[in-house]
Amino acid sequence: MKDDVARISLSTAFWYWLRLGFISFGGPAGQIALMHQDLVERKRWISEKRFLHALNYCMVLPGPEAQQLATYIGWLMHRTWGGVIAGGLFVLPSLFILIGLSWIYLVFGSVPAVAGALYGIKPAVTAIVVFAAYRIGSRALKNGWLWSIAAAALIAIFAINVPFPLIVLVAGLIGHVGGKYAPGVFVIGGKHNAAAALHGPALIDDDTPTPRHALFTWKRFLIVLATFVAVWLALIGTLTAVYGWNGALTQMAWFFTKAALLTFGGAYAVLPYVYQGAVEHQHWLTGLQMIDGLALGETTPGPLIMVVAFVGFVGGWTKAIFGPDALLLSAVAASTVVTFFTFLPSFMFILLGGPFIETTHGNLKFTAPLTAITAAVVGVIVNLAVFFALHVLWPHGRHASFDWPSLVIGIAAAIALFRFKVGVIPVVLVCGAAGLAIRLLI
Repeated sequence: MKDDVARISLSTAFWYWLRLGFISFGGPAGQIALMHQDLVERKRWISEKRFLHALNYCMVLPGPEAQQLATYIGWLMHRTWGGVIAGGLFVLPSLFILIGLSWIYLVFGSVPAVAGALYGIKPAVTAIVVFAAYRIGSRALKNGWLWSIAAAALIAIFAINVPFPLIVLVAGLIGHVGGKYAPGVFVIGGKHNAAAALHGPALIDDDTPTPRHALFTWKRFLIVLATFVAVWLALIGTLTAVYGWNGALTQMAWFFTKAALLTFGGAYAVLPYVYQGAVEHQHWLTGLQMIDGLALGETTPGPLIMVVAFVGFVGGWTKAIFGPDALLLSAVAASTVVTFFTFLPSFMFILLGGPFIETTHGNLKFTAPLTAITAAVVGVIVNLAVFFALHVLWPHGRHASFDWPSLVIGIAAAIALFRFKVGVIPVVLVCGAAGLAIRLLI
């Protein structure tokens, strides 16, 4: 393997990961499919079996699985720096694009053209969230018990306003107990279909020995863990020393560290938690701005969880961290802090757990607690769709007039997604154009 990987220089890999960062549209499913097509079928950098082995590990981790998969493959090929480059370039283009779009939104959001496009995108986002609940639920809710967990999670967060972390904890406990007494209930079948066998060996093939840097040792494990903990403590300690524990940047770093550890099921699952913290408790932005941010996030490459960069940008602008004369600097700083602390755990999980996964080479299965958590996530995502629908269809409050054009756009977007399998980006673009046309005519 050492000789094979040497044939793919780090600079060659750098340019590939950079290109991927700019074209990784379509959410995790589309991003994983794109990497599979490039790395398994075209470039043959990694075999199908090794690719899926890595993907199965990333799927059980909190955090964006596509970004973690890129980090894993980059690390496997070119050690730690390869993983940092692959995972970092998966995120950075999206961060720069979102910073630009967020600035346009805050400065020109009231311009009729921008407002009209967002008017059409909001109901499309609602339909996309419903589609996400369906997509996850169709593969996760395999029996009545898991359906019951999803329903209970929906009731808990919608009717009782139970915090998302508590829902995750309770679901995990249910899965832990249920796995002992009814293991068949919490066994989920394989989620990924292996592609047809390809001709010719891959650089990292099925029987390629694990490279030395990817072998598990407790010494390396403790060094990596200590390094990440030290980096986190140093940075959040610096923010605390400069701005105080209750300062906006410090609270953003702390809050999004917690959010990063709760992203089981992808970005849609953690967005309710982000909403509770960022909108209701910290007041970094409004509920409508949160929907607008998700709409912008859907139109940019990279992980959907990058919507947190928008949350940070608006929060930094709103709180005027560096004063009223430096709003842009405040917003960019907050957006960068939020992004860093959101993705730091993802790098830690890969660099910590990757060697163990490579050493075992066994087929990873979802544990019973993770199966129950995934079921609960479905209910949480349905709650998010309800929340968006209420704000889109009754934009001025539930006692105000009903927005019929938004309903029509939302239904059309749902038909496109469910019936005709249209991609997210075309749906968002067409709905944005429809919203602009409606606003110009009304």
